[in-house]
Amino acid sequence: MDTTYNVKIWSIRVYRGKQKTSYSVRWSLDGREWRQPFDTRALADAFRSELVSATRRGEAFSLTTGRPVSHQSGASAMNWYDFAVQFADAQWHRTAGNSRKNTAKALMTATVALLRTPPVAFKGVDVRTALREFAFNTRRREEASAQVLMILKWVERNTMSMAAWEDPAKVDEVLHALGTKLDGTRAAASSVKRNRRILNVAMEYAVKHRILRTNPLPRGRGSVPKTSNAIDKRSLLNREQAGRLLGWVRHRPRGGRRLHAFFATMYYAGARPEELVAMDVADVRLPEKEAEDQWCELLFHTAQPEVGKNWTDDGKIHEKRGLKGRAADDTRVVPGHPSLTRILREHIQTENLKPGDLLFQGEKGEMLAGSVIRRAWRTARERVLTSEEFASPLGERVYDLRHTCLTNWLNDGIPPAQVAEWAGNSVPVLLAIYARCISGHLQDLKRRIMARGDLTQEVGSL
Repeated sequence: MDTTYNVKIWSIRVYRGKQKTSYSVRWSLDGREWRQPFDTRALADAFRSELVSATRRGEAFSLTTGRPVSHQSGASAMNWYDFAVQFADAQWHRTAGNSRKNTAKALMTATVALLRTPPVAFKGVDVRTALREFAFNTRRREEASAQVLMILKWVERNTMSMAAWEDPAKVDEVLHALGTKLDGTRAAASSVKRNRRILNVAMEYAVKHRILRTNPLPRGRGSVPKTSNAIDKRSLLNREQAGRLLGWVRHRPRGGRRLHAFFATMYYAGARPEELVAMDVADVRLPEKEAEDQWCELLFHTAQPEVGKNWTDDGKIHEKRGLKGRAADDTRVVPGHPSLTRILREHIQTENLKPGDLLFQGEKGEMLAGSVIRRAWRTARERVLTSEEFASPLGERVYDLRHTCLTNWLNDGIPPAQVAEWAGNSVPVLLAIYARCISGHLQDLKRRIMARGDLTQEVGSL
């Protein structure tokens, strides 16, 4: 039973703190104490009177929310699992593949935390997989096997109602689960922040559809861990390190020349990997052969992030999208260093590429796979870097080539607005990420400051 008639209501407790006085209404249900603080005695008296009136009417109290049944919203009539499936379906058609995947992960964790009893007949990993890959995946739900359907039926029967979100203790329990790894350690701040953001959207959806009266998630400073967008300086490559890494990739026996051109374009043009794999040969504007030392131009208009076939509408691994943070049909043009001009010209000629072909292809002409890119880069680091460098963040991710390029542009004195345009970022985002990495201007800045003169000399002359 989720209700009880065993209710005791106590007198109001007054707490006088240094900054303010609070008034707490206290009561117990089956021996469990509940309390509700108020800023004024009048509010506390009114709430206590409602509780007393409910007991005089012989009304049952909810063991989940601690309130009289008449106080409950529509939350008690809906199962959390059913709501989570409904929310996942609503989000599916308005979000991209990676967002769908992250939503499924967050809902999976919250659902496990809201089970009435832990699974006994099923393994925990099987329950999580069934939830993540099928229950909260709109496209694959109908493909679930008999075993998966059995697990999901059990979850549906054993999940608490939405009234659980009206219990602050249960809310804290779910938030703790969202911020904790399976091994019990704290999850990365970025993961915690992402999960909280997804759950907040779910709660607002519940409020909009009158399932909950208010959003139960805590707000304000300290409710979400702080994260930093600034990159780690240690991840940036200097010219010599980048040259050695790209040189090793070029001489890699399998697909080395193709991957060398790919990594070089990231290093010289600061492109994102998902933008490069979507590039067409016609998107590269090379100068005439007799002007080979001139710069080329790269046109970016499409991105093909690797999402996984389970999370796209068409079942393909990549999802075709517009440029990040821009309108669907927006484009940007980036100048290519003369060194990149030579590399791309040789790449197009060697691979015998024609307009309409993908600029960077896999072995069979297909779109270059992220696993191939990451494996080649990881092997290059192992072979080229010292053991100390390999263990450090130096070039740890392929994306660090883009970070290095944008940092070099800023350090070369290119205005942030221009760098932001080439990079496909806004100026505030660009500076938040790269401002700490700008260097080489200190002496010039000191000269500018010294040019203002010495105030002590002026005072002494008075």
